[in-house]
Amino acid sequence: MSARALGGCVALVVLALDQASKSWLLYGLKMQAHDRIAITRFLDFYLLWNQGISFSLFQQGTPAGRWALLGLTMTATVLLSVWLWRSKSRIVSAGLGAIVGGALGNGYDRFTYDAVVDFIDFHAFGYHPFVFNVADTAITLGVILLLAEGLIFERRASTQRGERT
Repeated sequence: MSARALGGCVALVVLALDQASKSWLLYGLKMQAHDRIAITRFLDFYLLWNQGISFSLFQQGTPAGRWALLGLTMTATVLLSVWLWRSKSRIVSAGLGAIVGGALGNGYDRFTYDAVVDFIDFHAFGYHPFVFNVADTAITLGVILLLAEGLIFERRASTQRGERT
């Protein structure tokens, strides 16, 4: 499988898992905003409607603000897709696919619901850092793969070729 195809498959899998998990919460479990289901002592499903971007930054309560965030999301998705199309590295392509799939999942929510469905709440000692979703997780993992490729794997490859870093 080519790097490009791998990235495309990762994007589709992330989008499907993200939307399936959100549909299950909204329509299967019929959760409403601020409903909480305890899964373990450190994990709850806690439904929040995020009108901002990752980690609930830049909350937008107006239609113009939501459309601006949707436009920003779609612009970034197109640019990342171009990068994915040109990528020859399987690690970079997988990372970009995860980011694109996550961005499409959250973009779909913003378009459909005017907000992003967040529901995963890891917590410890009374501290609840963030509520997030499958798309956010994929975006984070994608960024980690891009950093790993740039900082670790590229350095190893240049060292093996006898280049100085």
